[in-house]
Amino acid sequence: MSYILADGWLVTMNPQRDVLEQASLLIEGDRIRAIGTRQQLVASHPESEVLDCRDAIIIPGMVNTHTHLFQTLLKGLGDDMVLKKWFTCMTGPSAVELTEEDVFAAAMHGCVESLRSGVTSLVDFMYAHPRPGLTAKVVEAFELTGIRGRVCRGFITAGAEHGIPTELIETPEAALADARQLIYHYNRDGGRVKVGIAPSMIWALDEKVLRGTRELANETGALITTHVAETDFEIAQSQLRFQSTDTEFLSDIGFLGPDVLAVHCVQCSSRDIRTLKHYDVRVSHNPCSNMYLASGVAPIPEMLAAGLTVGLGSDGPASSNNHSLFQAMKMAALVQKGVHRDPTIMTAEKVLEMATIDGARAIGLEHEIGSLEVGKKADVVVIGTNHPAMTPVHHPVSALVYSALGHEVTDVFVDGQPVLRNGQLTRVNEREVMVRSQQAANSLAARAGSDKFKRRPWRSSSF
Repeated sequence: MSYILADGWLVTMNPQRDVLEQASLLIEGDRIRAIGTRQQLVASHPESEVLDCRDAIIIPGMVNTHTHLFQTLLKGLGDDMVLKKWFTCMTGPSAVELTEEDVFAAAMHGCVESLRSGVTSLVDFMYAHPRPGLTAKVVEAFELTGIRGRVCRGFITAGAEHGIPTELIETPEAALADARQLIYHYNRDGGRVKVGIAPSMIWALDEKVLRGTRELANETGALITTHVAETDFEIAQSQLRFQSTDTEFLSDIGFLGPDVLAVHCVQCSSRDIRTLKHYDVRVSHNPCSNMYLASGVAPIPEMLAAGLTVGLGSDGPASSNNHSLFQAMKMAALVQKGVHRDPTIMTAEKVLEMATIDGARAIGLEHEIGSLEVGKKADVVVIGTNHPAMTPVHHPVSALVYSALGHEVTDVFVDGQPVLRNGQLTRVNEREVMVRSQQAANSLAARAGSDKFKRRPWRSSSF
């Protein structure tokens, strides 16, 4: 099949950042084959199905550079906690109880939620492995729903003294062996879904596994992603163990490089930022999660000024409560304006770049996705403007970043295949996915004892 998306507002994200009014786009096979007028494209490809986009904005599919899909089952259980308490009191104990059914139900839900809100590429950071076989269930969800992405085999190899459940702690040898097996099993040139490597965070890792991660990435070409400088606790632990920040330590052991996606970087100093730039490390900015866990505000303007590539992430739904990059875009723009008291410091245009072309660059796919250009993969999103929150539209980028709520997405294509048409998923039964995830969430919370957070008393304040 080929499709013509006709007469829409095309926000191309091409190098010129062209925004084309009443323009049309041809999808043929898995690629964008032409951009022009409706008349031109219909005349040259009369067999194509035409989608009327006169009341719509067309953008490249968004790239969510960081989430934890299993946490889809934990929405709303971790409110009003800092990260360490959040992990040791709720998330960690819940992760211990994860089964293959839980992980599959959560991943299916998270992929559906992401596609519905215009995300066509996803980086999942799967660090919880209380039993074997869980990563494969995430890959299965990617394959079934049609989303593109990286399923990163994460691991924890230390941290019992900080409250990390022993059931989640693996040996470096076991973790890296499983990651290697998964990479060689799933990764193929041009594959829509690939496996990466995800050492969790400096206070839950040892030096051996970090060095092993670098060796494995060099051997396989797999993406590395890891939490960096997320909290003051993280920096304090790194100073205690290694007499340096985690960024400095990762530099010292030869871990950093352009294949590393550093997540959060909230507590990065100017020196850390220079180090990240020196190695061309890519950054995943997760503003909603950073606010939810009171971790702080990442120095994104300084990173951008230094020339770092910064993509956007939702983080896991246990610390942001959804997978919406629309929320992340708005938060990314507004929090910097408020903190710096400068309305120009972060523009709508910049955060849309972070959600699209910069996100693609952050995971090494900028030559294939992230912009609407002839020859690129047809990962395309149509956003209707006939919603009260969106209308009237004066400036399409402003409408996307500051007005849209996320449910305005009507059509989504990945690899040229329609995965959402006229607001309906084409590959999976959405109702069945939702029912399955709610059942899995209830069961997991009961088994883990985290259902106590469902019955918390009313809290008008913390005092």
